[in-house]
This record gives sequence, structure tokens and C-alpha cells, in this order.
Amino acid sequence: MLRENLASVERKIADACKRSGRSRDEVTLIAVSKTKPVEMISEVYGAGVRDFGENKPQEIRDKQPQLAEDIRWHMIGHLQRNKIKYIIDKVCMIHSVDSVRLAQAIDEAAGKLGIVMPVLIEVNVAGEESKDGIRPEEAEQFVREISVFPNIHVEGLMTIAPFTENPEENRQYFRKLSKLCVDIRQKNIDNVSMCSLSMGMTGDYEVAIEEGATMVRVGTGIFGERYYPRAEADGRVEV
Repeated sequence: MLRENLASVERKIADACKRSGRSRDEVTLIAVSKTKPVEMISEVYGAGVRDFGENKPQEIRDKQPQLAEDIRWHMIGHLQRNKIKYIIDKVCMIHSVDSVRLAQAIDEAAGKLGIVMPVLIEVNVAGEESKDGIRPEEAEQFVREISVFPNIHVEGLMTIAPFTENPEENRQYFRKLSKLCVDIRQKNIDNVSMCSLSMGMTGDYEVAIEEGATMVRVGTGIFGERYYPRAEADGRVEV
């Protein structure tokens, strides 16, 4: 089932790239493996996926030693400063930076290891109160503030669009984030590349690709529905 699901997702990504005149190589598929056992992750890995995303630092900490060394782990969930130690030496990117204090803590942890951590700025484009992220109008100033930290590198923006049955409803948010990314890139801020746009999940990743996403976060579309021991209303989780 997993291989069939993955093949379907890959076809849809390729079709979306074709519709928007983009190369398939421009889009990274991040398989969101939250709550999934290492056996399922291994199967998806065996089908060719190398980028996996997790919402909880503890899951990355526990799963990473059990899986292939060439997996690129992405921290896509809300990150508390006291949990950075679990993932700083394990992830290739942190997608959810939304405060100067968090950026500074990541910078300090990375500095101790002598590495530079690529980060994305989480932007709450739709202005949902239940979501983390900075406001679009604050993004440029925020990028300037954290660009001074030498052990992080600001590579772009990330957003979690509203849950909707009609993915077209989220096109406006993806378009707005893409424009914001271009606008900041044109400022030529030191230590800021703005080359990455992490947007689009299972329900809307095709629209996100059409609007410029370079990374899409797909969980349910690959691994199937998730079952939680308690209700979770975190829009970051349902991918």
C-alpha cells in the first residue's frame, strides 16, 4: 500500500510541476512520518524517499539511530528551546522558527557543534489564531533580526495553510507566501538566501507546487490516516 500511495503522490507532483512549467527536481517531497513506526519509514525509504519530517523532537531522537544514515530529517513542528538538544545534530533543516529567542537558542546549540543550521521562518499567512508563525508584515524585519546569528542560515519561508476540503481556497495563501519570499530575497540581506518555500500538505500540495513550493510535506497521502490516543487540533499535524 505504501509504495502505491507514494507512486500516486509522485505522479501528482510531476503533473503539478508540468502544469506550472517547472522541473520535478525543483520540488522536494518530505514524507511526514509522525507517529509512524520505523518499519513503515523503512518501506518508504526503500521506495526511494530520503527526506522525512517529524513534528516532535523526541521522535527524531528515537527514530534516527534505527534508520539509514542518509535520511534527511526535517523538524517541521513547533520547537521548544529546551528540546533543541534532541535534534540539533540530527536534522538537516528546522522549518518552524517564529521567534528571536528560538533562533538564538538554535544558533547557540549549532555553534557548540561547529555547524550552521538551515532554518525556515514560519509565517501565519492566513492569520489563524490556532496556528504558530509570525505575521506576513513582520517577516522582513524578523528575518533581518535573526540574520545576524552566525550559526543559522535563513533559507526561506514555511506556512501551514488552513484545513479545507477545496484546495483552491488555499491558493491565495500560497501565492502570498511566494511573493513575500521573492520580496525578501530582492533585499539581498546577508546570511539570507530565500531559496526555499515549504508549503502544501496532503490536501493541497498540488496547488502549492503550482504557486512555487520547493518543499511539500505529505503524511496521510503516503502513510494513510493517523489515529491518535486523544483528539489533536494542531493544523500542523494533519498533513
